[in-house]
Amino acid sequence: MLTGLLRLFVVKPLHPVGEGGQMALSDHLRELRARLLKSVTALAVLFIIALFFFDPIYELVYGPYQQAQADLPEGSTLPTTSGAAGGFLLYLKLCGMAAVISASPIWIYQLWAFIVPGLHSHEKKWTRVFAVIAGPLFFVGVWLGYVTLPKGLEILIGFTPADLTNLVDFNEYLTFFSRTLLMFGIAFEIPVFVVLLNAAGVVKGRTLARFRPWIIIGSFVFAAAATPSTDPFTMTFMAVPMVVLFFVSEIIARLNDRRRASRGINAGLSPDEPSKLDV
Repeated sequence: MLTGLLRLFVVKPLHPVGEGGQMALSDHLRELRARLLKSVTALAVLFIIALFFFDPIYELVYGPYQQAQADLPEGSTLPTTSGAAGGFLLYLKLCGMAAVISASPIWIYQLWAFIVPGLHSHEKKWTRVFAVIAGPLFFVGVWLGYVTLPKGLEILIGFTPADLTNLVDFNEYLTFFSRTLLMFGIAFEIPVFVVLLNAAGVVKGRTLARFRPWIIIGSFVFAAAATPSTDPFTMTFMAVPMVVLFFVSEIIARLNDRRRASRGINAGLSPDEPSKLDV
């Protein structure tokens, strides 16, 4: 079994490619199976490693809650877990989340490597640009969500009346924690998709400028709906960077439109427009 796993990661599987980059359906399925096995194996190994680092992972996740609790009146909130298997399930959830995040470079690469052989050379170039820019932006969004999470928790828990004790189930808090960070990360990816749509000729820079007020309003509406805490502070911390990144994407789209227009008389046409014939 160990030899098979080593061959899976070390030896490159042979998939015969025909003329024009074509591959038989059975070879596609075998390649998909191999890449899924690599991803699942990486997740399993990192999950086992995460079990030995449960305490640091727990402190990292529990940190924003502790910061919010320190700013609230004493006894206003207590973390709890329910059920005989509550602690065991907490171990599995935290370590599973850590494994998925830490293995993301592996399973994302496997997904990309399965798709990229079917792309043209210019499409491959844009996927590389997307990978270089989208990854850091996503982690910046996650970091910003982690920084602003204590304030959102403080506001939400602060609504508890003085004569009541808010018993927060840690499993629910973990779901809240994961959703907040994920939504912040996705929000920072939206401008990247705008640039890709412009590169594909779907969206023009002048179109973005025309709808700029509505896009700004839409950014705040999206932030209000996406942030689980529903407080104005967390919403603003998500919406303002989105608007700034949108302005950057608009500038890039305008520069790309100018570069495309300078290439010739047929540059910048939409897929439905007929090109002019040079006779």
